Amino acid sequence: MARFFPFDSVTRFSESSWTPNTDIFLDEESLVIQVEAAGMRPEDLRLKVEGKRLWVTGRRSPERLNHPSRCKFVLVEIHLGDFRFYIDLPAGYDLKRADAKYRNGILRVEVPIAGRSHSEEKKR
Repeated sequence: MARFFPFDSVTRFSESSWTPNTDIFLDEESLVIQVEAAGMRPEDLRLKVEGKRLWVTGRRSPERLNHPSRCKFVLVEIHLGDFRFYIDLPAGYDLKRADAKYRNGILRVEVPIAGRSHSEEKKR
């Protein structure tokens, strides 16, 4: 049985001043994209598919971080505001069957390998 590994490249490009940390990896059945989205609610995040491009947009609001209105910051590392980035996927993935879940501050998108039926995925 041949291994499926279609990575010539995966391109991630940001169109904003900040972009959440992102991990992209392969498991047995899909390409998995995990976006660090702490301090955001599911409704603060949006996914959009254009061809083989997956857009991820969102907003982290200062109100969610509970800073006192008159505090003096010593260190600031948590980015706020809007972000927008995309990931261009190589051929071989079925974005129409992608599944997204948000749990514990992590947005997880699983993009199945194209051409695999649901029964093949269950056997693995």
